Formats: sequence, structure tokens, C-alpha cells
Amino acid sequence: MPKLRKVSGEEVVKILCNKFGFQITGRKGSHVRLSKITPEGKVGTVVPMHKELKIGTLKGILKLAKVDVDEFAKYL
Repeated sequence: MPKLRKVSGEEVVKILCNKFGFQITGRKGSHVRLSKITPEGKVGTVVPMHKELKIGTLKGILKLAKVDVDEFAKYL
């Protein structure tokens, strides 16, 4: 089971867009809004573009995006 580590907001956006099918739908200040359409409806999350995101922040982003933590950790 891969572990989560501190990553940058830019890296999180790249992984969510390239591997999980999200698209950037907006930007306000230092935050980027991502969303995608699923059979259950629209799913979205917000990623702060900081140099380093804490593990708890990253878990919150993934929970909103309905992405499994272990699945995401494979791409780190």
C-alpha cells in the first residue's frame, strides 16, 4: 500500500487531470477548481496551488474528488 507524502498543488492537479479525467473549470487567486462528469453526476474539488500541501489537505481534496487514496498514491 503506497503512502501519501507532501506534494505541491501543481502536482496534484497534473495527476487528477491526466490520470483521473478531471478538467480545470476555474481559478480564483491561488486555488484551482477541478471537475468531471461521472454517471452519478458532476464531481468537483478545489486544489490550493501551494508549494507543499499537508497530508490532511490532500486527503480532503481526494475525498471531495471521490478518488481513492491508495489509487492516487500509485502515481506519486
